Amino acid sequence: MKACVDIGGTKVAVSLAEPGSQKLIARQAEPTAKTGRNDAVARQVLHLIDAACAEAGVDVSSIDGVGVSSTGPFVLQGGCVELATPNICGGLAGPARGLPNDWMTAVLEAPLRERFQRVRVENDAVAALEAERHWGALKGIDDCAYVTWSTGVGVGLCVGGHVLRGKNGNAGHVGHSFVSDDDNEHALCGCGNIGDVEGLVAGNALERRFSQPAADLFAAAVAGDAKALATTDALCRVMGRMLYNLVVTLDLQRISLGGSVFWHNREFLLARLQAQLDGKLPALTKGATLVAAGLGDKVGDYAALALLD
Repeated sequence: MKACVDIGGTKVAVSLAEPGSQKLIARQAEPTAKTGRNDAVARQVLHLIDAACAEAGVDVSSIDGVGVSSTGPFVLQGGCVELATPNICGGLAGPARGLPNDWMTAVLEAPLRERFQRVRVENDAVAALEAERHWGALKGIDDCAYVTWSTGVGVGLCVGGHVLRGKNGNAGHVGHSFVSDDDNEHALCGCGNIGDVEGLVAGNALERRFSQPAADLFAAAVAGDAKALATTDALCRVMGRMLYNLVVTLDLQRISLGGSVFWHNREFLLARLQAQLDGKLPALTKGATLVAAGLGDKVGDYAALALLD
């Protein structure tokens, strides 16, 4: 059996898969642990693996591999990944961010290796990129990216058929780049930046900035509300500029988009985001396309499976 772990700023989910199978079973999920000691997320993962095995009626000793697709950034301690994740670790931006802990990192990989021999941890966007290249909208594309617009903003990158990882597995954290001069205090990102992409457009930023849930904001825009349309157009400029920067920096052919904010509003957003690329420096942007994730809202689940495929 394989254990497939998806760690996000909102929830942690674990599914099981039999060797050679793409079918996920016994899915268990909980809101991401953010209180107590800084190994709480790792302990939660172990608990959910146990619960998934109990549901499936298998012994936990049958787990011969654990793939972990996790929101980042990562830091390495003793060769093991710890999370320095803005939406989990409250010590990064301090009390103003409102997270109920003062963690600078969340221990992750070391406790898993105490129980399981084979553990692979990757940034969730990199893992989703691998899943999309295996089974989704990026299959057969050598120069591509996966972008998640969700609780946070994450990116996985592939150039010339090579997935980019960087010195600590953090390549692709473009969500913490600056593409706007908006430095309003309500745009405080969990990383401590004020006004980076994630601080401006991530799902958890929208309610802080506009005093209404993201779902309500986009519903109003779809209904034609002028104020909501102006707001969502501004969001698309921020996200679109980030996507444009990726295309012209890495000469990408296709970008697959997922994540809850995008997925629930994909029909409204896709053309608006594509418009931020089209016609701008055609030598680099012509033929570069944005597409919805081929694995849909299951891309996070399959991301961890791709790590063990």
